[in-house]
Amino acid sequence: MISGEVRIKHSLIKNEEEFVVKRKKAVLQCLKNLKISCSRDKVPHIALLGSGGGQRAMVGLLGSLVQLDKAGLLDCILYLSGVSGSTWCMASLYQEPDWSTKLDTVKNKIIERISGPGVSWGDAMAKLKNYYYGKDLFSLTDVWAVLVVTAFVKEIDEHKISEQQDQHNKDPFPIYTMIDKQCKQQRDGDPWFEISPHEAGYSLTGAFVDTSSFGSQFDNGLKKKQQDEIDMLYLQALCGSALADGQEIRNILWKRIKDPNSPPVDKCYQVLMELADMNLSVLNGKDPSEIDKSIRTKLKDLAGGKRQLVFPVQKLNLADKEAAQLYMKQYTMDVCNYLNSWFSFWPFGSICKCMALWLWGRKYDFLHNMADKAVPDALLESETRDYIDAGLLLNSPYLSVLRKERNIDLIISLDFSEGDPFMTVRESAETCNKLKIPFPEVNIPNEDAKKPKDFYVFKGKNAPTVMHIPLFNLGNCGDEIETWWKKYSTFQGAYSPGMIADLMEVAGKNISNNREKLLEQIGAAVGLKKSRH
Repeated sequence: MISGEVRIKHSLIKNEEEFVVKRKKAVLQCLKNLKISCSRDKVPHIALLGSGGGQRAMVGLLGSLVQLDKAGLLDCILYLSGVSGSTWCMASLYQEPDWSTKLDTVKNKIIERISGPGVSWGDAMAKLKNYYYGKDLFSLTDVWAVLVVTAFVKEIDEHKISEQQDQHNKDPFPIYTMIDKQCKQQRDGDPWFEISPHEAGYSLTGAFVDTSSFGSQFDNGLKKKQQDEIDMLYLQALCGSALADGQEIRNILWKRIKDPNSPPVDKCYQVLMELADMNLSVLNGKDPSEIDKSIRTKLKDLAGGKRQLVFPVQKLNLADKEAAQLYMKQYTMDVCNYLNSWFSFWPFGSICKCMALWLWGRKYDFLHNMADKAVPDALLESETRDYIDAGLLLNSPYLSVLRKERNIDLIISLDFSEGDPFMTVRESAETCNKLKIPFPEVNIPNEDAKKPKDFYVFKGKNAPTVMHIPLFNLGNCGDEIETWWKKYSTFQGAYSPGMIADLMEVAGKNISNNREKLLEQIGAAVGLKKSRH
């Protein structure tokens, strides 16, 4: 694929094909070291998946990989794919060329960093300013990157993923995942989106663009306006912004962006929250007049009665959705401009607008104005698309590795999700059934819902074998599963060094305690591949 052109095809890009050929040689050698008999053309395609789960997933995946390495199994892995917090771990690992050959050293470096001090306010603001002025489209993802993600990863990683193309010949192939917000909401098109060092695009549709061109403006398949390639900090924010529900995210963002030198900050905060609620009310067809009155009263109080909101009071016709939404857009801009006069913090007005409109991950649509029957119409018509955390739809990246052309034989699913320990694998089975993608049937005993075991195997005819490993389970926590979940809830501050060490250990036990079972299934995958041929 030529940089600046769109590729629409159900095949792997040549660079990935070449990588797979080389990586399979390492997998073959690993199998020989494990005393598993296998010929070159029967090497199984094994994918390791890391679910979302904030810093819990980041640390849990790192602990699991360390133990896979100690067990001599890491070189069996062909693909490593993550959602949300797991991508934070991946981003840290792939900073280091051929990290899997020196994992103990790389692990220590990562732990030292995330246990240390965070990014300074000055550095964060300088980075936010670069984001704001460096591209056409600004959203809350930019704010989330510099004010929230940095609080967990403790760095501003300005590397580009395309720079990794020739740096990881001895590591698994990395796939970062997210979803298209409009496709999710409208239940139309293909929501599954992936980014690798070589290309970015819609996994199931088979529509891709060179990774360095993702975010640039395209028209009819050709690049129209270049935008800088996203850096790894922004990529981590794009993949990982679902630490909690919308209200909690609003709260944490507001606490990060508010200017401590502005006396009326609490009232401004209340106005902003009500503005968001007013937008949601109109979207849901509910009368927003009471919220409007409250906003106007608070703004009048802020100005000491000397100044009022300019935008006229109007009874909305909620039946005319287009007109009502246009009114709210104009209303929102007016309120944000009014609020902006109370704050010295430089991009506050833009951030307010993004908060009120709940704008995340906005990028130019590289499929805009193309004429291709293989692509859903929804992806061809809009000038922009919004990309968000895949965990808001499915908290494990099954759909990225299950592209037919990747020919996956065996999936190792590390599940760091809070709540139902089997939700991701159940929902993946249901989704695959609807999309007619081969996936094994998932049956789990009812009694395992609150007290899961540490290892599950699901098999099906002409489908990849799935090994599912819940993070906290009877094997590594005994009767204290609930205690561990309370200690490592999704929505909390950065972990202490002690918490990191404990979580690394307990996640690692899921691998060390099940080494023989993993070996058994890897051997079975080789045998099955032989029988199919």
